[in-house]
Amino acid sequence: MILSQGHHALVMDSNSASPSLPREIPENPVRAAEYVRMSTEHQQYSTENQRAIIRQYAESRQWVIVHTYSDEDRSGLNIEGRDALQKLIQDVQTGQADFSEILVYDVSRWGRFQDVDESAHYEYICRRASIGVHYCGEQFENDGSQISTMFKVMKRMMAGEYSRELSAKVFLGQCRLIQLGFRQGGTAGYGLRRLLQDQTGGAKEILVRGQKKSIQTDRVILIPGPPEEIAVVRSIYGMFVEQRKNEAEIAAVLNEKEIKTDFGRPWTRGTVHQVLINEKYIGNNVYNRVSFKLKKKRVTNPPDTWVRRNGAFTSLVPVDTFQQAQAIIQERSHRFSDEEMLEQLRNLLQLRGRLSGILIDETDGMPSSSVYRTRFQNLLRAYQLIGYTPERDCQYIETNRQLRQMHPKVIEDVIERIRQLGGVVEHDVSSDLLTINREFTASIVIARCRLTGAGSLRWIIRFETSQRPDVTIAVRMDADNHELLDY
Repeated sequence: MILSQGHHALVMDSNSASPSLPREIPENPVRAAEYVRMSTEHQQYSTENQRAIIRQYAESRQWVIVHTYSDEDRSGLNIEGRDALQKLIQDVQTGQADFSEILVYDVSRWGRFQDVDESAHYEYICRRASIGVHYCGEQFENDGSQISTMFKVMKRMMAGEYSRELSAKVFLGQCRLIQLGFRQGGTAGYGLRRLLQDQTGGAKEILVRGQKKSIQTDRVILIPGPPEEIAVVRSIYGMFVEQRKNEAEIAAVLNEKEIKTDFGRPWTRGTVHQVLINEKYIGNNVYNRVSFKLKKKRVTNPPDTWVRRNGAFTSLVPVDTFQQAQAIIQERSHRFSDEEMLEQLRNLLQLRGRLSGILIDETDGMPSSSVYRTRFQNLLRAYQLIGYTPERDCQYIETNRQLRQMHPKVIEDVIERIRQLGGVVEHDVSSDLLTINREFTASIVIARCRLTGAGSLRWIIRFETSQRPDVTIAVRMDADNHELLDY
């Protein structure tokens, strides 16, 4: 603990019964803040262990920790959801920080960002405000020297690679459980329920919405829900296959009877369509239809990459009825030529002023968004064919054009700088790949700057994977994408 005494402070060992010899701390000691983070995958990096190392580091330099920023049970893949780190960066940017140093256990606690430039960006924000960032558990001093910079970049890459490897291992484990017939995440769906089983296959309890299993060896399967919901599911297929009602008409029938979805909402064309196309209603366990790995962009995967176990659960509708429904859906989509489908998109755009998968799914008489993806590879391709660019992408077009024009000049500048330092550079004009000192190859990419909704800056680096360079030199642009910021 720290006891005030006159103009100085005495440091005492809080773990001992008697105080250690007093050690004087300067009258105006360096003020520091500590940042700690713990994710569920890293219990060995508990926040208390981190604090112990950080405080030893501070005491050895006679610094005083005046503020703690702590993110408990938070992934380090990005800054979203990490309220403490966001608050720290905000305090630094707004000048509210009452400290001059930031202490972190190691590089991975700062973050396991998949883009190492993102990690560097947040540190740069602090350094620009004359606030240093120190990694107390690392074997190098973050002093800006070339050797420390090299170690830091390597550590950032290793932290990101660990997350990628862990993601791959988790995915393989989930695929194995799917093939064994166990459910992996997500709600059960209307007419179904999630049953928790122990490691011997014995039933434990029905999980309610939002409830998760708490024991690692427990497993989840799908079972039929209440009889009244099962009857509704079967009636949906009956109206679609036998009465040839479309999804909107079926939704109107259900809403007229005041039947709610599993989320307690009125039925729509889209929610009826989901019941009609999901294989879980015939007992099939299907996984990897969409992926959201490492918290990146959500991707719709082609059917040949899906992982499945047919007949894993008790079916609610006969297989032949389900197949008839799929045939009707396919037949309905094949009625339209490519141009007819695109014309419907144009009409919807003119009517609503914008396009999205949800708008397409909720529009009567149009093929679903999944049909557009199948026919045109993806929705964006269909949008391009009718001359529509989503609003959020419009502003990037001119910027991208300017950056493409800038790229040759940037390469020339890099080559000139390396030669000024005594290096030898060979330039492959066809690929723009540089061979430096006949030892390694390098690719130069320009990273456009973009402003996030939270007001911070981000740079996305697109690697030249086809060339497989040994090193990628990322040139970051400033906030306006007019001038080079750094390399």
